Amino acid sequence: MYIDIKIKRIEKNFQYDFSMPKYATSGSAGLDLHACIEKPITIKQGHIYRIPTGIAIHIKNKGIAGFIFPRSGIASKHGISLANSVGVIDSDYTGELICPIINLGREDYTINPGERIAQIVFLPVYTARLIMTEQLDETTRGSSGFGSTGK
Repeated sequence: MYIDIKIKRIEKNFQYDFSMPKYATSGSAGLDLHACIEKPITIKQGHIYRIPTGIAIHIKNKGIAGFIFPRSGIASKHGISLANSVGVIDSDYTGELICPIINLGREDYTINPGERIAQIVFLPVYTARLIMTEQLDETTRGSSGFGSTGK
């Protein structure tokens, strides 16, 4: 299944070798997003830094949204993730994609210009119609919360 996504390069006032987002393999679900920065940025342990990607997109179909996820390699090896866990790109947002990178690792981590920092996946979304009620349908679990289904 294919969708058309318009992409625009955000012009920067520095020399940068632009990397168009792309799928790493034929089975990849996400397009890799790259750091569009002038020089390396070191993120200290526990700190957050907003890394620009140098691109803006337009998702014409309001039934689709872009979801920005961490890259599993740098997350599992270095503790580099997204501060918001998953970024949601609404169909009507057309500004630059910025990734709030957090260093959860044990050491400082340096992001280099053009480095793959996150990935974007396009998924269907539903607009909910909320229906006020006095009672919800019964389920096996009911209102049992955290830990109610086991460890």
